[in-house]
Amino acid sequence: MLHLKNVTKCLEAASNKLKQPTVNNLSLNLAKGEILGLFGHNGAGKTTTIKMILGILPVDSGDIQVLGYSPRHVQVRRSVGYLPENVMFYPQLTGRETLNYFARLKQTDSHQVEQLLQQVGLSDAASRKVKTYSKGMRQRLGLAQALLGQPQLLLLDEPTVGLDPIATAELYALIEQLRQTGTSVILCSHVLPGVESLLDRAAIMSRGQLLATGTLSELRHHANLPVRIRIQGISSEDSWFGRWREIVSIPHQISDRVAEITISPEHKMVILKALMAHPHITDVDLRLPGLEDIYQYFMTGGTTAPDSQRDQNPVRVSQARLSSTENVA
Repeated sequence: MLHLKNVTKCLEAASNKLKQPTVNNLSLNLAKGEILGLFGHNGAGKTTTIKMILGILPVDSGDIQVLGYSPRHVQVRRSVGYLPENVMFYPQLTGRETLNYFARLKQTDSHQVEQLLQQVGLSDAASRKVKTYSKGMRQRLGLAQALLGQPQLLLLDEPTVGLDPIATAELYALIEQLRQTGTSVILCSHVLPGVESLLDRAAIMSRGQLLATGTLSELRHHANLPVRIRIQGISSEDSWFGRWREIVSIPHQISDRVAEITISPEHKMVILKALMAHPHITDVDLRLPGLEDIYQYFMTGGTTAPDSQRDQNPVRVSQARLSSTENVA
């Protein structure tokens, strides 16, 4: 579906006009029906990467193949949908006229316009001029524009900007539906908890370099972050904690009969079995590291896994990342 191999792009720095690598030796693959989360700080190279995939910016070196073609091939432009972070439309056109205009540009049948307006919740506002739309309404119109022509590849840059919680949930449900029909999606977002359940894989960038890519399970295993367990029914003074003190953290008292501990992932099953055998425990809440925790680990230069673990773990981690996180914004 999508292949980037050793892609580099240099752009002029605003401060000194010298060209610097905005994207540096990036390699990524995306399969049919896969949702990839592309994450990083502002200036990490995410938007530049998307613009190269779209053919808006040429690569300086390396190669990009979209659906088997170069990014500027006419077939690519018909088969790729794009929602930018800041959508801009002609203010004097109505929502319906805007979609009809983009349908002509994309050389796709305009019969889809009414269906898309309904799908994004703009049917009632279709005859209103875009200048009267709120930011959230313009964002939904932008999503409808991106879906014209039933794209095989969808690029979404901060798609939930301006959307209320209900509209955001509807967007996530729509992305899941598109996955089921075989559409591949690259999703850039700073709202990590919201998109976590959608992703097949995540790619984390900093200062133009790819720090790591893999499934959340692979990245979580690589980071080896502690697991939190919240226990109800006993206090932090219970003798159980003393018996397991070699592998369990000092318990933190949440309330009268609720305590929380942290453990290494490899001790998870042993500790859970021991907790289940305790006669006074009424509930156990297991909290695995989330996408935000994983992102923070790689962005702050977490150490790579030992060779023995890395051989068994398909997560890809850049060795250059330890020097690339000095100026994370």
